[in-house]
Amino acid sequence: MGSLTAEHIATRHGNSAIRNILIVDDSRVQRRILCASLQRWGFAVREAESGLEALDVCRDHPPDLVMSDWMMPGMDGLDFCREFRAMPRESYGYFILLTSKSGKQDIAHGLDAGADDFLTKPVNASELRARIAAGDRILRMERELTEKNRLVKSTLDELQSLYDALDSDLIEAKKLQQSLVSDRSRDFGTAEVSLLLRSRGHVGGDLVGFFPISATRVGLYGIDVSGHGISSALMTARLAGYLSAVTPDQNVALYRMPNGEFAPKPPGETIAALNQVILNEMETEHYFTLLLADVNMSTGKVKMAQAGHPYPALQRASGQVEMIGIGGLPVGLIDGAEYQDFEVTMSPGDRLMIHSDGVVECADPEGTLLDDRGLCRILEELRQTRGTACLESLVWKLVEHAQTDDFTDDVSAVLLEFKPSPIVG
Repeated sequence: MGSLTAEHIATRHGNSAIRNILIVDDSRVQRRILCASLQRWGFAVREAESGLEALDVCRDHPPDLVMSDWMMPGMDGLDFCREFRAMPRESYGYFILLTSKSGKQDIAHGLDAGADDFLTKPVNASELRARIAAGDRILRMERELTEKNRLVKSTLDELQSLYDALDSDLIEAKKLQQSLVSDRSRDFGTAEVSLLLRSRGHVGGDLVGFFPISATRVGLYGIDVSGHGISSALMTARLAGYLSAVTPDQNVALYRMPNGEFAPKPPGETIAALNQVILNEMETEHYFTLLLADVNMSTGKVKMAQAGHPYPALQRASGQVEMIGIGGLPVGLIDGAEYQDFEVTMSPGDRLMIHSDGVVECADPEGTLLDDRGLCRILEELRQTRGTACLESLVWKLVEHAQTDDFTDDVSAVLLEFKPSPIVG
C-alpha cells in the first residue's frame, strides 16, 4: 500500500471529512507524540487522558476521528467506544483503537464494541497516515450518502406536499363530477329513471344522465370517454354541457319548434353532430362511446342510437332479458361517421339498462369477464328489486364476481323502468 505524505494530507483538507481528531490515552507522552504528527499534518487535535474526560470532549466538540488507547484505568477503550457509539451525532465518527493486542479474538471484541480500525503500538507514522486516509474515504462516502439521502427526503417531502394538494383538488373534482348527476332518481309518473356513477379513481371518464324534452318525453344517455383520470373527467364535463338538462338551448339533442317548445332530434343525427364537434372543434386524443335514447313515456316507444357503447339490456315484465342494439363506431374517431337509429316498445313492468363496459367487462380473479350473459343473470336475480336499490345491488353483484370492490374500470348505468299496471280489484 502506498503511503500519503504529510503535504498530501494537508492539501486534501479542502474536501476532507476528517478535520478534528481526539486522542485518548492515559500516557501524556503518547498523546504528545501523536499530537505532534497530526498537528504537523494540519489537523485540529484535542486530548483526553481518560474515557470519562473524552466523553465530555465529545459532547462539546464532536470529533471526526477518535484515536483511543485500549488499556486505560477506569473506563478502558472498549467501554469508551461503546459509550461513544451510543452518543447522538449528526454524522458518523471514525474510531481507531490503539493497542498492543493483535489476536483475532481481541480484534473481534474491538469490532463488537464499535471500533472501525486498529493501530498497533508503538504507532508507525506511515501506517498512521494510511489509516487516517482510509477513515477519511469512509467518512466522505458516508457524508455523501447522508447528503443524497437528505436530498431524496427533501424531494419526497416536496412530492408528498404536491400529492396532498393534488389529492385535495381531486376530491373537489370528484364532488364536481358527481354533481353532474346529482339527481340520481326521477319519477316521471308512468316511468322512473335511476342513475349509477362509480369512478375507478377520484374522477373518471363515465357519465350518465337524462334531460326532459316535454311532459311525456325524456332523453337518456350513457357516455364512456377513453382513458381514465383528470383529462377524461374534463371531457365528460364538456359533454354534459352538450346534453344539458338545465339549458335546453345548448342541448345538441334538441331543437326549438316554431311554438317555442323543444323537440328531440333523431338520436343518430345528434351523435353524428357530436362526432363532428369532437373532430373539428376539440384538440383532444380522446374519443368516447355513447348510447342516446329518446323515451316516449305515453307510448312506451324508445328510440336509440349506439356509438360503440355496450348493448343495452331490455328486461320484460316476465323477467326475461335480451341485449338489443345495432352497434356503431365510437364518437371522435372517423370523420363523417353515420349512426343508425333503432327502436323498441316497452310495456308496463319492463325496464331498460344502459350501462358502460365497466359492468360487462368486470373480471373475476381468473380473468373471466361477466359479459352480457352474466349481466342478464344478475338482472333476472334482481327482477323484484327496483330503482336505485337495483343499481346498488348490481354493484354488490359485481363485487362478488370480482372478489374485490377495487374495480379496474369506471362503472355506470341508467335504469329506465316503466311502472307495472295497477291491479284492478
